[in-house]
Amino acid sequence: MTSMYSDVELLRYIATEDAAETEALFAAAREARAPYYGNEVYFRGLIEFTNYCRNDCYYCGIRAGNRRVERYRLSPGEILDCCRAGDELGFKTFVLQGGEDPYFTDDRVVELVGAIRRRYPDHAITLSIGERSRGSYEAFFRAGANRYLLRHETANEAHYGRLHPAAMSLVNRKRCLFNLKEIGYQVGAGFMVGTPFQTPECLLEDLRFLEALQPHMVGIGPFIPQSDTPFASAPQGALALTLRMVALARLLLPRALIPATTALGTVAPDGREKALLAGANVVMPNLSPKAVRKLYALYDNKICTGDEAAECRQCLEGRIRSFGFVPNMARGDFAAAS
Repeated sequence: MTSMYSDVELLRYIATEDAAETEALFAAAREARAPYYGNEVYFRGLIEFTNYCRNDCYYCGIRAGNRRVERYRLSPGEILDCCRAGDELGFKTFVLQGGEDPYFTDDRVVELVGAIRRRYPDHAITLSIGERSRGSYEAFFRAGANRYLLRHETANEAHYGRLHPAAMSLVNRKRCLFNLKEIGYQVGAGFMVGTPFQTPECLLEDLRFLEALQPHMVGIGPFIPQSDTPFASAPQGALALTLRMVALARLLLPRALIPATTALGTVAPDGREKALLAGANVVMPNLSPKAVRKLYALYDNKICTGDEAAECRQCLEGRIRSFGFVPNMARGDFAAAS
């Protein structure tokens, strides 16, 4: 597939600090989004159901090696309660996100997804539970899961190796993403901006990988250090660069669903709104019980951990409207080519 931008052009946009050039980039991203989604912003209900994880990613606050984490996992009943609350608030998409928790075997995930599907036959069910076998993904899909989020984190092999222990493999992560797409999921990939050892060339590789994968969703957020990880003292990813990467992803994948991530709202009070102005079109208010929100600490100082679900939705709706966007509680499926 021929890209609409050369490597030289993309690297220029990645590196630019020129205000006029940046605003032109954001305007082009908004124009690319408009034919498919207009000014609508889709709401997803996020349920962070377990912070147990078998992996030891060096940047993550719930990594297996972090002994200071207070671990939790929600019961199926508690997860269904979150779905019920979300449905009452109008959400038509549930996003079940968690660490790679060995407790949630394939059978338990299938049972959980099936229970949600039976209660909410018209809702979208998104899973974000990491690397599994193709057979596992097929079982979840048969049970009723529609979408799967799995950030690749970095498409550069050497960079991946500096962010993860040797037991983890970029080759396998990419294989998982292609398997998910072949099975029929709406698939989300993505990466962090500003991780240790990242170069502009790494970010270029991320964009080229997205072009090759052609995912339905792309999650891009700034790296934010967590105090109990090996990267605790590393600098935070820059808001401006993250926004440019959001815009470039929109230009390369005009039909993609791109969240204005909570991490962007953490690094700047208006970070999510700025992401919408740079081409994003999804937000994910938290439906998790208030008691566990602070425990799902992938990074420090995460926002919205003390709000009720209704407060999260109302606050975000008002902010979005004030920036000229239209909140939309529908499923908001990927705008497939006609």
